[in-house]
Amino acid sequence: MSVATVILIHTIISLIAIVAGIVVMFGMLGSKRQDGLTTIFLVFTILTSATGFVIPPFLSEKLLPSHMIGILSLILLAIACIALYVMKLAGPWRWIYVLTALVSLYLNVFVLVIQSFLKVPFLHALAPSVPPAEPPFAVAQGVVLVFFVIMIIGVWRRFRPA
Repeated sequence: MSVATVILIHTIISLIAIVAGIVVMFGMLGSKRQDGLTTIFLVFTILTSATGFVIPPFLSEKLLPSHMIGILSLILLAIACIALYVMKLAGPWRWIYVLTALVSLYLNVFVLVIQSFLKVPFLHALAPSVPPAEPPFAVAQGVVLVFFVIMIIGVWRRFRPA
């Protein structure tokens, strides 16, 4: 399989994970369990992190920031799966699930913003350094971070599974 094909598959998996995760996150604001969509979100987010390790320059001899994000995401997702499927969101496992699942979604969106500034010509023109470091990139990442902090707090307060 060519590198371009692997990257395309990884990108599709990532976008499915992000869309499913955002729908699940908004559902949690209304205490709505969306079991099937939640499974899709978790499985595809795990696949996103796992497939990311086979994309160059991930196949390198040194530990890269992308490796650290992937490792952190996989750890968070393992905890989220335990909280949801093993502990059934009982007691403190509800907030542990909310935090780990939504932080892993945030990390996926964080990487989406980075990749958008690297690959989308209009955005790349606003922040041409690699990795992006200009003010438009910082503002975009800041907006994403604030959005997720607000959403995580909102979901933490409102999500009450049946």
